[in-house]
Amino acid sequence: MFRYALLTAALCAALTGCTGTSAVSDGSGGPQLRTLGATTTGLLQVADRVPAPALRGETLDGTPLDVSEMRGKVVVLNFWASWCPPCRAESPNLVKVANDTKALGVEFVGVNVKNDRSAAIRFDEVHDVPYPSLYDEAGVLLTRFRKLVPQSPPSTLLLDRQGRIAGLFVGGLTEAELSAPVQVLAGEKA
Repeated sequence: MFRYALLTAALCAALTGCTGTSAVSDGSGGPQLRTLGATTTGLLQVADRVPAPALRGETLDGTPLDVSEMRGKVVVLNFWASWCPPCRAESPNLVKVANDTKALGVEFVGVNVKNDRSAAIRFDEVHDVPYPSLYDEAGVLLTRFRKLVPQSPPSTLLLDRQGRIAGLFVGGLTEAELSAPVQVLAGEKA
């Protein structure tokens, strides 16, 4: 419980909204994956990881989705909205990493927040997004993560194969920033 409180406090201190920049930065302006107790990979040490909050709901196309059913796979949770400029900018990077790591047992799930469903569907079609997104217009799913991620997108949580939080990005991502830690997680034993 102490580790969860400490992780939550550290992550809360580092959070920012849809600004295009990250509160967790090396000064270069881009987000850096840095979390409490991180190893040289930027990921949390296995002993410091805590379970992610439950996340289930309806996808943009109306299909039920429960992230807990993805246990045994690495899960990349991306909180996004079509009206968010950094979300639009990072989308091709997420799509590329999703396609490149699928065979490694990595699943991507979007969480579309505070967005009109038709605009979100149009965004997915335009950006050729190959993974599902939970639809969260009211922001109810987002509030389950309020102590972990900003309440304005974009942010991305990395979950290990046991469904534990292994890392967090706040702000838009490049392909290189996301690919390396996702591949490290994919290489971990289940």
